[in-house]
Amino acid sequence: MELLALSETASERSAGEIITLILRQPLTFASNHFHLLVWARGTALADFMQYLRANLSKKVGRLVDWSGSFWERRYSAEPVLDDTALVGRLRYVLAHGVKEGLVERSAEWPGLTCLPQLLGPARRLFQWFNWTKRWSKRGREGMEAVQGRYAQEWAEPVELEVAPLPCWEGLGVEERQGVVRGLVEQVEAEAQTRGTPVMGARAVRSQHPHTRPEHLKRSQRPLGHASSRQALKQLREQYRVFVAAFREAAARWRQGDFSAPFPLFSFPPRVVPGRVALIL
Repeated sequence: MELLALSETASERSAGEIITLILRQPLTFASNHFHLLVWARGTALADFMQYLRANLSKKVGRLVDWSGSFWERRYSAEPVLDDTALVGRLRYVLAHGVKEGLVERSAEWPGLTCLPQLLGPARRLFQWFNWTKRWSKRGREGMEAVQGRYAQEWAEPVELEVAPLPCWEGLGVEERQGVVRGLVEQVEAEAQTRGTPVMGARAVRSQHPHTRPEHLKRSQRPLGHASSRQALKQLREQYRVFVAAFREAAARWRQGDFSAPFPLFSFPPRVVPGRVALIL
C-alpha cells in the first residue's frame, strides 16, 4: 500500500493555524505540527513536502512575526501497511486536540482539520495568496503601487478535497460518515475517562504564537504502521536490504563508477567523486 503517514513538527514555538494547501487525504494541523495521510508515487512526496513546508514557513511565519528557523527538524514519512493500521492512523489524526486536553470534542478544534469534510461535503474552498504575482507586478509598477502580501488582489481560490480511504471506497457516503462518527466518539469517551481539565478552544486561540511549551515530546518515529508484528518485521528486512544496496552503490559512486545502480527512489550523493568534492 502506498499510503504514507506524514508527521512534521515546527520549531518549539507554536506555528499558528492559518494554513491552505491541496490534499486528497485526511489531515490535521495542531499549533506547532501537522499530520497528513497522503498518496505518494516515486519522488513526488519529496517535491510536495518541499513546496508545502517552504510556503508555510514563509507565509505563516510572516503572519506571526517569526524569525529564525521555522521547522524544528525534517519531516518523517512512514508507510501504512494494511487497512486496519490505516483506519488507526485516521483515528490518531482525529484525536488531536482531544487527547492532549486542549478541547473536549474533536469538532471544537480551531485549527485546520479534515473532520468537517469527513462528516459533510468532501470539498472546501480556501484562498491562496500568490506572492509570485505580487513580485512580478512590483517590478512593473514600483513598490508604492503594490498592495500588501495578503491583499485580496493576490488571493486565488484553492479547492481542498478529502478522498475516502481506499478501504472505504466501497461504502456509501452515509456509511463512511457513520464510521467516522464512531471513531470520534471513541476518542472523546477515552478522553473523558482520564478526567483531566480541558483548556477549551478560546484559550487555545488566545495563546501567543511564540509561546514555548513547558514540556516537549521527544518520541522516536516509527519505521512504519501495521496491525501485525510480522508485517513490521518484513518492513524492517526490506529497509535493511534497501540501506545495504544504497551504501554499496554510494561507495562505487565515490570511487568514480557513475554506472552504479541505486535502489529505486533513492538519490546519489550530492558530491562529485574524487579528492576534491565539488557540489553538484
